[in-house]
Amino acid sequence: MFQLTIHTSGIESNVIVGESYRNLTGYLPANRQVIIITDANILKYYGDFFRTWPVIEIGTGEKNKTLETLAHINSHLLEYNADRNSFIVAAGGGIVCDVAGFAASTFMRGVPFGFVSTTLLSQVDASVGGKNGVNFGGYKNMIGTFNQPCFVLCDTSMIQTLPDREFISGFAEIVKAAVICDARLFDYLEQNAEKALARDPEVIRHLVVESVKIKAAVVEHDEREQGERRILNFGHTFGHAVEALTGVSHGEAVSIGMMMAARRSVIECDFPQKHADRLECLLLRLGLPVTTVAPSEAIFRTLLKDKKREKNDIYLVLLNEIGKAVIHKTSIESIKHKEY
Repeated sequence: MFQLTIHTSGIESNVIVGESYRNLTGYLPANRQVIIITDANILKYYGDFFRTWPVIEIGTGEKNKTLETLAHINSHLLEYNADRNSFIVAAGGGIVCDVAGFAASTFMRGVPFGFVSTTLLSQVDASVGGKNGVNFGGYKNMIGTFNQPCFVLCDTSMIQTLPDREFISGFAEIVKAAVICDARLFDYLEQNAEKALARDPEVIRHLVVESVKIKAAVVEHDEREQGERRILNFGHTFGHAVEALTGVSHGEAVSIGMMMAARRSVIECDFPQKHADRLECLLLRLGLPVTTVAPSEAIFRTLLKDKKREKNDIYLVLLNEIGKAVIHKTSIESIKHKEY
């Protein structure tokens, strides 16, 4: 078992990789009402355990990451007589964690919460770092908070029940962490791609642990994304646009977005073409897409609503080399006529 503590704004958030979800009770505060927020998929496989506590069930899929779902949660919290002494546990993937974390952060101006992270994508990214929120107006994460969970339990055995497409989607965030910060992890992925796809427990555990280390280190230095944390958006600026326009999964969209950013890096940052080819080859080996049918003009229009835009500029994360990213403040107009 691996444990790491993220220190931000006087708050300690503990991430535990390799802990069984069945040991959740040992991480819950004493003498508090506990309420579980989860979805039908988790209840299908693990409902006998999580129904030990009152449960609020939300829908599955990105379409449920909305203010309407937030209202649904708040209504049930009121029904359960939740108060500031209550404790919320989100059990699920990235959507459950994002929405439940936002609900906990805003209900009665904030109640403490923790995560049982159940998907590869949420274990390596979505549940770690304190970003919580919902989509609005067709755009990703437009309304939300920065607020850290008390704990994140990453039971890597739960990944075994994921459908193949959802499982593979999680590799995009691992590749992202490696290509922006850790060339050795990128090498490891290249050497162990097939074992990773076969869900080898030791390989998966190593990938989750190393990804969490990378994200935790960045978040500790810049919790609210004023500077260094922006490098975690590699592939996301273009990826969020692709996700909104095509409906592909978050991980698939990030994979496409990474290749868009890599191609731009070759032109603007002297990122070697052979390394862009390595990135593309690895993504394809992992079963991830690298191109999109979304028109460049539509991608540009969607970028105009991106949270990273500041007036006529937008922050793009590009690459100097594998393992080293750079933040470029770029004119929106310079993106408009590019083909990706």
